[in-house]
Amino acid sequence: MPIHRLSRRELLLATAAGALVAFVPAVAAAAEPTVRLRLMATTDLHVNVYPYDYYRDKADDTVGLAKTAALIAAARDEARNAILFDNGDLIQGSPLGDYIAYEKGLDGGNKHPIVAAMNGLGYLCGTLGNHEFNYGLDFLGKALSGAEFPAVCANVLKPDGTPLIEPTRVFDAKVIDADGNEHVLRIGVIGFVPPQIVQWDKDNLEGKATTIDIVDAAGKYLPALRQQSDVVVALCHSGIAGGERAGGEENAALFLSRVPGIDAIFTGHQHLVFPGKDFAGIDGADIDKGTLNGVPTVMPGFWGSHLGVIDLDLVKQGEGWKVSGFKVEARPIYERTPDKKIVSRVDAVPAVLASVKADHEATLDYVRRPVGETSAAISSYWALVADDPSVQIVSQAQLWYGAAQAKAAGLPDLPILSAAAPFKCGGRSGPDYYTFVPKGPIAIKNVADIYLYPNTIRIVKITGEQLREWLERSAGIFNRIDPTKIDEQPLIDTSFPSYNYDVVDGVTYRIDVTQDKRYDNDGKVIAEDAHRIVDLAYRGKPVEPTQEFLVVTNNYRAGGGGHFPGADGSTVVFQGPDSNRDVIVRYIVETKTINPSADGNWSIARLPDNVNLTFPNSPNATLDTVPAGVKVEKVGDAGDGFAKYRLTVA
Repeated sequence: MPIHRLSRRELLLATAAGALVAFVPAVAAAAEPTVRLRLMATTDLHVNVYPYDYYRDKADDTVGLAKTAALIAAARDEARNAILFDNGDLIQGSPLGDYIAYEKGLDGGNKHPIVAAMNGLGYLCGTLGNHEFNYGLDFLGKALSGAEFPAVCANVLKPDGTPLIEPTRVFDAKVIDADGNEHVLRIGVIGFVPPQIVQWDKDNLEGKATTIDIVDAAGKYLPALRQQSDVVVALCHSGIAGGERAGGEENAALFLSRVPGIDAIFTGHQHLVFPGKDFAGIDGADIDKGTLNGVPTVMPGFWGSHLGVIDLDLVKQGEGWKVSGFKVEARPIYERTPDKKIVSRVDAVPAVLASVKADHEATLDYVRRPVGETSAAISSYWALVADDPSVQIVSQAQLWYGAAQAKAAGLPDLPILSAAAPFKCGGRSGPDYYTFVPKGPIAIKNVADIYLYPNTIRIVKITGEQLREWLERSAGIFNRIDPTKIDEQPLIDTSFPSYNYDVVDGVTYRIDVTQDKRYDNDGKVIAEDAHRIVDLAYRGKPVEPTQEFLVVTNNYRAGGGGHFPGADGSTVVFQGPDSNRDVIVRYIVETKTINPSADGNWSIARLPDNVNLTFPNSPNATLDTVPAGVKVEKVGDAGDGFAKYRLTVA
């Protein structure tokens, strides 16, 4: 395994002098040298450099590497020995990323803006995230080629079985001990990505790359890495999930922590924060200390919202070093006051802003281009409680495109449906994370606000039984409601991601939330006798179990994303060359003036009037956008900046 020797510049960055933070009991009396090593990491930056929301076209103090950079500088000033990593999902996820991928390109030596910004911050190493593959391997290679730091990933392989990129790396880092003496630590780094990328990005990876289980990859490479390293760091672009390991998990960090030889884990992918309440109740996860099965672990949010910090106390033992203590924290760039205001904790670093200024300004021009008109406002404020225009416009475009493509491809003459989900519905991303497009001109930024991801079109062929189960899986977003209770009952399971709440247009149905969930959040049947989907019909007639349909969806869902019945990759009958977002743009250009009003094809089944259903929503939600068929009223504060609403089903 090659040993990478740090350059003088890297050594200076890794050993920036400053006040030493006391995070464990003093061990100065120990006979052996002691070193306090600070490990820092960002994760899930998704091309958020400026503190700016391109979808709303306004400044946003909750995001941006330019602000995280201030935390990085402060953390370095506090510690003698500090090293910085990144945990993946860099090059996709904001309109700035789309502008580079679809408009500017990376030919001619152009550096990707997120890479240009990171180059100035002294990263030692990074890993790949699942969204690194969204634009193809060629684009990924060009983006990585501009980085002044390497990336590692142990569980993505070329067709011949060799690693796509280096699986591990060992760095020599000069450190200063408690007595001021110099030592060289061997820092071993290994990286991982969810193995599901071969499904989610099948078009880009089929015949070009395969994946293996995260834990299996760790078992393969860690023994040798441990022998060559004093400290081993795992960059795990995978989240934290409990239960028993079955293999192939998307969120495998907890299982990875059981593999011997790892001193610290940086995790991500879920856009959550660890240590913290997001992971309460998971056996093996200490949400106060920040450990997984005793291994120091941090998940530092997303979009630059936090900096992950793991401080290790190391004691020299013979020829090696042993961890004798640690402290873990996720440091935020902002805080939310009790009156729901955002208060920035740091200022953006001017040098980081300057590194991407030209691309930022070009992106603003890109997203402001008008493509048509909308005859009504489009919002996602009510998308989880009623049929909604932000989902309706996606389905209108998908049905328009799907009908033409199905005919041209000679697909069976079957009913064509559309499956689409609301992407921006608050949740973990906060009370401002909703789509709102006013009546009038509609621009590319508005389309990107409606459809966030660069998914591509798929058409699957499924049966009526699979369709019903697809909808049952979706209906897991609702809590079970007791129709006999008059006390307040929360309707929405806020742990359920809204992007897994598929609405299927082209059929009509109701959702009986008095029934138990049939599926859990991982797509496993947990109540075989529960059936929430009622009155499922196509053109007024009940859907038969053996009846066949074509469903227009995206590559993520069709390839197994979210674990939906009827969508595991085997039912795909058409793979479109176009992205779902481009299809929406073309539909608007073709139609000129769109009418996104929802048609009310689904609803929550009627409940007694005295049932008190509540749900969190944006405090900015406008009542004049409430769809027909439901009645809502604001009734108080839902916490974390959200307002609480009461729902009455008409």
